[in-house]
Amino acid sequence: MSELLVLGFIIAIVLLFFNREWIKNRFFPDQQKNYTIDDQFNSDKREREKEIDRLLSKMGKNGINDLSEKDRKRLDELSKM
Repeated sequence: MSELLVLGFIIAIVLLFFNREWIKNRFFPDQQKNYTIDDQFNSDKREREKEIDRLLSKMGKNGINDLSEKDRKRLDELSKM
């Protein structure tokens, strides 16, 4: 009886090993899944808008002098997109 239990355990492990990708996709799907080009574009646009908002709120407190040179360049890049 214990031989059958060990054999069943080994078979279960082998099946899990060969189906690990399906199990991963089924129970732990990717969170950032863009199904179309439009979804990707909208996702990128939202990220740019969040970064612009962050930079503008930082600038809004004390003016443009509050931004570092790196932040100014990034804001210029984002505004041209």
